[in-house]
Amino acid sequence: MENTAPAAPPPNRFYVVPCMLTICSLFSGFYSIVSSFNGHFFAAAVAILVAAVFDGLDGRVARMTHSTSTFGMELDSLCDMVAFGVAPGVLAYLWALTPYGRYGWLAAFLYVAATALRLARFNSQTVASPSHDFTGLPCPAAAGMIATAVMFSTHVFKTASTVQHVALLLMVYLLSYLMISTHRYLSFKHMDIPKEKRFQLIVGLILLLILLASEPPITLFLASALYILSGPVLAVKERVRRKRPKPVKQDPPLE
Repeated sequence: MENTAPAAPPPNRFYVVPCMLTICSLFSGFYSIVSSFNGHFFAAAVAILVAAVFDGLDGRVARMTHSTSTFGMELDSLCDMVAFGVAPGVLAYLWALTPYGRYGWLAAFLYVAATALRLARFNSQTVASPSHDFTGLPCPAAAGMIATAVMFSTHVFKTASTVQHVALLLMVYLLSYLMISTHRYLSFKHMDIPKEKRFQLIVGLILLLILLASEPPITLFLASALYILSGPVLAVKERVRRKRPKPVKQDPPLE
């Protein structure tokens, strides 16, 4: 009998493990919303970060086990909309934007709308022209910036002030712009690391983990801020490189 290659899995196949990790991300986002309504803002911020961890794991597991599917991608986008769109918007509004009335909830809605646009563009770009880098700020990073800002303010200043509220209001507008912008943000999903440098990378990651675990509300906030700023910095460097005049080749002198 002639041997035949196994048929490819249908695009709408349901894979239990990565989908359950995605549902865990959705659960964390919903828990963040409930905690925000109950006034437990620090717990709401931590839940958003936990959702980001599950969001990173589901894609990794799907690629490692060759269980990617269209169903999983659509489920991931819907869960991301709740965990990294609605949950951070509700947290920002209830923690800092409520005193601004209509302008406060409109700013929160702008963030949610920018997240939806960011996810829709990401899905269309992934299908049409996959890239190793992100176009625009990824919504988990934007949500992490809001979450770590709340954690940082709660840990350092204990009580929220008008200055912190204004800073978060401006941050919401900035994050909304960066998500729908064309700034390039580095992705660490497809890092090509030489074999001779993998041990050094592991040691560096352990040191980074120790640094982040020393004072999580402070170190996570600083790490998020650095990643947020990396996009505009790369854009400025690229613009400077393009404007730099190219050296003109001179002909050798005639003898």
